[in-house]
Amino acid sequence: MTRQAISQSGQTAPASEIQLDASVEGETMSQDYGVYTGYFECATPATWTEHVHDTHELLWGARGVLTVEAGGGFFAVPATLGLWIPAGVVHAVKSTQGTDFYCSHISTQLAPQLTSRTVAVTVPTAAQELLRHMSNFDMDDSIRKRSEQVVLGLLDVVDARPMLLPMPSDPRLELIARALLDDPALDRSLEEWSVQVSISVRNLSRLFHKETGMTFAQWRIHARVRVALGLLAAGYPVSSVSRRVGYNNPSAFAQVFRKVMGHTPGWYVSSLKAGNRHSLAGSE
Repeated sequence: MTRQAISQSGQTAPASEIQLDASVEGETMSQDYGVYTGYFECATPATWTEHVHDTHELLWGARGVLTVEAGGGFFAVPATLGLWIPAGVVHAVKSTQGTDFYCSHISTQLAPQLTSRTVAVTVPTAAQELLRHMSNFDMDDSIRKRSEQVVLGLLDVVDARPMLLPMPSDPRLELIARALLDDPALDRSLEEWSVQVSISVRNLSRLFHKETGMTFAQWRIHARVRVALGLLAAGYPVSSVSRRVGYNNPSAFAQVFRKVMGHTPGWYVSSLKAGNRHSLAGSE
């Protein structure tokens, strides 16, 4: 795998030498630093398997398709918002080819006002610039500490439930869910899946609703829309995204997208370009 990350110096290094934690190319978060930010650029698809931090983690500034699995849910991280992952929460991160993003680690002593669960947060331009500045330049300790407090004060929790897709925990359902997320265009019926995972159609249907709160058909639609959100944010045209998530007819895709999100794919793309934090305010 040839994914790369860029450190403060702008140099690149193989991903095998870099972890999605508080160190970037050997630079670890100083005990004097309450906030440290690294920048990751993925030339090829990248995966960070399940792991946990003793600091809070903020993923933000994503360009491309960045997804996180945490707390039994699958989150799509959009360009207009950040994802707050509290310390101690087990999570896995995945990006597609051409994705880049920032990862900020924050001392648990600095953010008492933010929640203890994984949530979407606003990361306004002022906060983004301060995070970059603190990572690229030496600062007087007192100025840095004040800047860290300012950054955290600018982060607000946002109700962006469409970012979250509940994941089933039953191993048989999990196999189906991961297959559909890897290839949302798969069009196997519930009957075909039941044969593959050796469970009756009735029990499969019951378990899906019990563990996700949705029927199988509803979950697949929502999964397709979650994947589509990332592809649209990455700049793929609506017609291409439609085919990649299982709809040969862009009009049918637009109808499904609107039912879930409350607006069309075109509105979502325009909203992203305008930096609208409400672009994920879905209707279901």
